[in-house]
Amino acid sequence: MKHLVLYASVLLLTLTSCKTKYPDLEPGLYAEFETNKGTFVAKFYHEATPLTVANFVALSKGTHPRVDSMYQGKPYFNGLTFHRVIKDFMIQGGDPKGDGTGNPGYAFPDEIVDSLSHRGKGILSMANSGPATNGSQFFITLKETPWLNGKHTVFGEIVLGQDVVDSIGSVTTSKPGDKPVDPVYINSVSIINKGVEEPSFEVELERIEQVKAEKQARIAMVAAQKKAELDALATEAQAYPSGIEIYWNHKGKGMKPAEGTKVLLDYAGYFSDGNLLDTSIQAVAEQFESLNAQRAANNQYVPLPSAYSKDAGLIPGFKEAMFEMSYGDKLTVFIPSHLAWGAQGAGNVIPPNSDVIFEIELVGPVE
Repeated sequence: MKHLVLYASVLLLTLTSCKTKYPDLEPGLYAEFETNKGTFVAKFYHEATPLTVANFVALSKGTHPRVDSMYQGKPYFNGLTFHRVIKDFMIQGGDPKGDGTGNPGYAFPDEIVDSLSHRGKGILSMANSGPATNGSQFFITLKETPWLNGKHTVFGEIVLGQDVVDSIGSVTTSKPGDKPVDPVYINSVSIINKGVEEPSFEVELERIEQVKAEKQARIAMVAAQKKAELDALATEAQAYPSGIEIYWNHKGKGMKPAEGTKVLLDYAGYFSDGNLLDTSIQAVAEQFESLNAQRAANNQYVPLPSAYSKDAGLIPGFKEAMFEMSYGDKLTVFIPSHLAWGAQGAGNVIPPNSDVIFEIELVGPVE
């Protein structure tokens, strides 16, 4: 019985130690990182990014419902390293393989929040290999890194021990790979709950999937309406020998630009099913719920500057339509795939052999 009482006392002490260690922390959800370089504490943005925080908390506790069987029931981060350190940039950890290729056996979507950014040092963010490839790898910034905004989920910040993070960020590393010569171990990650409800990974994932499905349904409706509109215009479009077809939305009274003039073009591009490809017009991006927040913040939804030239870096069908235009003209051009991006397509954005449609306005010359 004495042994049982002693065990219970030790267990109780363990469970409450983190709560009493940091009495001045405000209400919220935190993670204490104990490393061989010292200890630091991060505060989670559990309300803004509940799925990402739930993922990190469950991994830390060894209770994640989707983790690979080899990691089940184990505090995931304990014993891992900061395997990648780039001075004046970031420190990266959370990889069970320690080489940047490891994962916990699943992936989950991004939670990009416009109000959260890589605004300075000490920002906790998810590492990934592209959209919706989050797993267990994370990084902590050593400086402002705005080029990562919109690409990586920011889900917390360092509130205690930034000097420890900075010291890790200055260790000697090997090239290539930026791996510390002397390993920087994450001895343990402990979750500190200061009176808040912890988010559930499964609940939040289901919520996000539901929100995604509802958004896709709305976009599909907008695309269907756009397709019907474009199909109607196609019946009245003028066919050109090259294969493009042009419908004149508006004929302005402006002059035709001289060859080589720098001009401004407003545009909206669509696939043949009515879905948006790209646009320079913010209202169109908003209509299709595809607004790029960073692009909008930088006032980059503006007419495209281009040379009114046969050497302009535009797809052939777009370029041919441009040469038909004078200042103030608006047209819709239907472009067959061989005059667009052809059989090769364009990365993950434009599938091979895609016919495309562009609404173009020749706004005026570049001032």
